[in-house]
Amino acid sequence: MRAVQIGPAKQLSLEEVPVPTIKPHEVLVQVAATAVNRADILQRQGFYPPPPGASEILGLEVSGRIVQIGKEVENWNIGDAVCAVITGGGYAEFAVVPGSQLMPIPTGIDLIAAAALPEVTCTVWSNLFMLGGLRAGEKILIHGGASGIGTMAIQLAKWAGCEIFTTASSAKHDVCTFLGADHCIDYKSEDFVEKAKGVNVILDIMGASYLEKNLKTLAPNGRMVIIGLQGGRKAEIDLSYMLTKRISIVATTLRGRTEEERGQIAASTVSHIWPLFSDGTLRPVIDSYLPLSEVNLAHEKISANEHIGKIVLTVNSELE
Repeated sequence: MRAVQIGPAKQLSLEEVPVPTIKPHEVLVQVAATAVNRADILQRQGFYPPPPGASEILGLEVSGRIVQIGKEVENWNIGDAVCAVITGGGYAEFAVVPGSQLMPIPTGIDLIAAAALPEVTCTVWSNLFMLGGLRAGEKILIHGGASGIGTMAIQLAKWAGCEIFTTASSAKHDVCTFLGADHCIDYKSEDFVEKAKGVNVILDIMGASYLEKNLKTLAPNGRMVIIGLQGGRKAEIDLSYMLTKRISIVATTLRGRTEEERGQIAASTVSHIWPLFSDGTLRPVIDSYLPLSEVNLAHEKISANEHIGKIVLTVNSELE
């Protein structure tokens, strides 16, 4: 099969590699499409190695059709159209997926576009709702509102009945507003502490550079969920903010969870979120579709923050 490989100069190229073999609890998916995540760029740069036992090939989500099923996998059949969040291996013509992490394609979403859903939906649902306890009437600050995560978080927070603040460059404010944001803050020229002070929940992709400002922004009993470290990984915390305002901080990644946990998140996401695609409440926000051979261009666009939503890499459109 063809798969993306990382060259000595960190350039990506399509090479012939063996088709992966499955274990009894796994399936083999012929990949229709995958999507680019910032974690892929970090792995390419050597900063985010895959967990033990995971594929070295980039790619954390896929859509496609099942072509082989392990003997322990139930309720799925050869030929079923699926999508899934995985720990690696998505930038390839075939990918291994644990049976527990398989998700059906939501009604009304085509197979190629479905590649843009697993990572953002599982990340937002698990972090904002399962961990962050976001509920109707609360105020939320979503950093990076025009990103793949941000565009899904805005839609879900609007569905939940929350007042939404988001940071994004001014050129992307119209998109955030269209998706449901109530207040858009230009992170380049405006102070989000003043604009969003008193929010109940923060979904943070920046890490160290925003830590102190996030603590100042949160209301008493506020919750901050850190899912990215674009602004660095080390910072000092003034614990007085946490003590006096009873602030909780959670930091998570999907990739770092156990297979069982990822399966539980996938099942909960399908149960709660998939009907919202079917009735039109949610929509995937896709910046562009590029062939897998143009993966370097896709990474360049994301590194330069030139995208809105997800970039999907098509692998085999004939599977549609």
